[in-house]
Amino acid sequence: MIVRLAALLAALASQSVAQFPVSDLDSLNLTVARSPADSSITISYKEPRGACNTAFGQQKQYTGWVHVPGEQSTNLFFWFVQGRQHTDSLTIWLNGGPGSSSMFGFFAGNGPCEVIEKGIDKYDTIAREWGWDRASNMLFIDQPNQVGFSYDTPTNGTLVLPNESMHQPPIQGKNNSLPSWTYMNGTFSTMNKSTTANTTQTAAIGVWHLIQGFLTTFPQYQPQPNSSIAVNLFAESYGGRYGPIFAEQWEMQNQKRTNGQLDANSTLEVRLSSLGIVNGCIDQEVQVPFYPIFANDNTYKYKALSDEAAAYYGRRFSAPGGCKDKVQQCAAVAMAQDPAGQGNQPEANRLCDAANTACFALQEPYSNSGRSVYDLAAPSRDPYPPLRFLDYVNQGHILQAIGSPINYTMTSNAVFQAFQDTGDLARGGNIKRLADLLNQGVRIGLMYGDRDYICNWLGGQAVSLAVANQTGPNYATGFPAAGYAPIIVNDSYIGGLVRQYGNLSFSRIYQAGHSVAWYQPETAFQVFARIMMGTSVSTGETISLSSFNTTGPNVASHDEKLPAMPSTTCYIRAFASTCDYDAQDLAFGGNGTVINGILYSKSADWPLATTQPPSSTSGQPTSTTMPLTGVFTATKVPDSGSAARLLASGMLWIMISSFWVIQGVQFFF
Repeated sequence: MIVRLAALLAALASQSVAQFPVSDLDSLNLTVARSPADSSITISYKEPRGACNTAFGQQKQYTGWVHVPGEQSTNLFFWFVQGRQHTDSLTIWLNGGPGSSSMFGFFAGNGPCEVIEKGIDKYDTIAREWGWDRASNMLFIDQPNQVGFSYDTPTNGTLVLPNESMHQPPIQGKNNSLPSWTYMNGTFSTMNKSTTANTTQTAAIGVWHLIQGFLTTFPQYQPQPNSSIAVNLFAESYGGRYGPIFAEQWEMQNQKRTNGQLDANSTLEVRLSSLGIVNGCIDQEVQVPFYPIFANDNTYKYKALSDEAAAYYGRRFSAPGGCKDKVQQCAAVAMAQDPAGQGNQPEANRLCDAANTACFALQEPYSNSGRSVYDLAAPSRDPYPPLRFLDYVNQGHILQAIGSPINYTMTSNAVFQAFQDTGDLARGGNIKRLADLLNQGVRIGLMYGDRDYICNWLGGQAVSLAVANQTGPNYATGFPAAGYAPIIVNDSYIGGLVRQYGNLSFSRIYQAGHSVAWYQPETAFQVFARIMMGTSVSTGETISLSSFNTTGPNVASHDEKLPAMPSTTCYIRAFASTCDYDAQDLAFGGNGTVINGILYSKSADWPLATTQPPSSTSGQPTSTTMPLTGVFTATKVPDSGSAARLLASGMLWIMISSFWVIQGVQFFF
C-alpha cells in the first residue's frame, strides 16, 4: 500500500495519543487457576489471538500472570510460545536491566514474531525466520515485579516521555510548551521501588513460583509430567547476574522439597539442563578491567580511549580504594551480613552501592566517544533494534488480546533503583556459582557479540577462563588448552569462533552488538540450539561431552571492519535513549510530527508515505531459502571465498539487553 501525502495528513489528524487499558478485569476473558504448590497463588491466562503471528498457525500461545500474595502485591507476566515442531524442550528467556522487559527479546530479538508497519496506526506481525521457537518451547518472563507487563497495583497516571517521569494520579492539564504527544495517560504499576524485588535472590523466588504455576497449569509442557523438570535458562546482559543465582535459588527450593519444607506432591523439581548467557555482565571483578582495554584495543580497530587514558583507567581499577578493593569489600560484608541476599542490611547495601559507583567510573569514559555502549558501530542514540513494538503492544485491542490491565513500559526505573540501592551487581559470587553448575552436569554456554562494549567479549572470555579454573583440574587445564574453532552457521558462512571443552563453551559472534539475536539471527539461533542440545557449538555434530574439546588457535584474534554508522530514529516511548539533539529540538520547539511512535521532521519523511511497507525489521538474514524449521549440522568448513561476513542491517537497541541508557542510567537488557 502506498499512502498519498494528502491521505497521510488526514489520517494524522485523527490519531489518538494514549488510552487506558480495560479496567473491567472480567472483560479480559482470563481463565483463572490455583497453583497446587500454594492455593493462595493464582494463575490468570488466555490465548492472545492475533497478537503474534507465528511460523505455523497451530503453535499454541498463552499470555498470563502468576499472582503471588504477600506484603508486596506481585503479578508476574509470561508469554509462552509452543515450538514449531513437537519438542520436550522448554527454554526460559530473561532480559536484564535490572528492570528490562523480556518483550524486548520477544519482539526485537529471538522471539517468534516481529512488528511491521502497514499504515497510520496500522501494524502487523510476521514470523521471525530464526526465532528460537524453531527448536524449543519458549517461555518469556517479565521480571521482577513492575517490569514490562508485570505489575503490583494497577494505578492510573501520566507518563511524560521526554524525561520518562511518571505522575500519579494523572496530570490535569499540561505544560503548553511541550506538544501533546509528550504526555501519555494510562494505567501502570505504582513505580514504588519498595514494592518490587531489590536483589537477584529475591527476584528468583518469584520466577520459581511462576514456573511452578505455569507447568502445573499446563502439564503437557512438562517433559516428564509430575517429576523432575529439566529446563533451559537463557538470559541477556544483566541476565549474567540473574542466571547463576536463579539456578542456585531453584536448587535450594529443590532441597526444601527433599527435606519436607515444601510439599513434594504439589511442587515440581526444577533443574537446569543448560544455562546460556548472552553478552552477560556476570562478575565485576573479572570484567571491569576490560572496559578500558576494549575501548582502546578491539578487533575493529576503533579507539574510543587513547593509550594514555586506557592505561590510566586500568591503573585505577587496582588502585587502593578503587573498584577492585570496593567489590571485594562488598562481597565479604554481604556474605557475612546478608548471605541470603535479601537486601535488608544497610551496611552491606551501602558498601555494595559504593562499589558499583566506583566500577561505573571506569566504564563511563567510553560515552565521550559518541558511540553506543551496545554497539561500536552505532551512535550513542542507537536506533537498533527497531522499537516499533512499543506502540504496537499499547494499542487497545492488543492489550485486550494479551489480557493486560496495564499499559506496557519497556523499562522500570523503580526496579533499577531498587537493585542499585543494594549494590546487587557488586555482590559477586557468580564465578563459583557457574563452576558449581558445571560440576553438577549443567551445560554452560556464553555467547558474546563482538561489537558490544557494555558487556564486551573480552570480559566474557575472562569469565569463561575464571569459571574453568574454579571448576576443577580437568576444566582448569582442558578449557584453556582447547583452541578456537569456527562457528559454521550454514554452507557458506562462518559466524564466529568458539572454545568448547566438555559442558563449557565461549562463543565470540562476529558483527554483533549487545542483543546478538537481532544482529546475527541465524548465528545466534544455531549457537543457542547447539548449547541446548549438547552438540558441538562449532558444527552442530553429535559429540561426547565427557571427552570433547575444540581445536584451533588459542586466541580469537580475527579482525573485522565496522559497518557505516546508521542514522538515528526517535522512538518517542524510548525518548531519552533514542532521540538525538535534533529530535529533542523538534520536540521542545513543538515541531515535527509523530507517526506510529516515531518523531519525524515532517510527515513526508515517513518511509511509507512513498514506499511499500517493509517485510521485515530484523537484522538481515544470512539466507532466505531455508525452511522455518530445523537446525544446521556442518559437514565441512566453508571456502574462504564464499564465507561472506554478514553485516547485519540492524544493531542493538539502546537498552543493554541488558543495559539501557536513560538520562545517564544504564540498564542491562
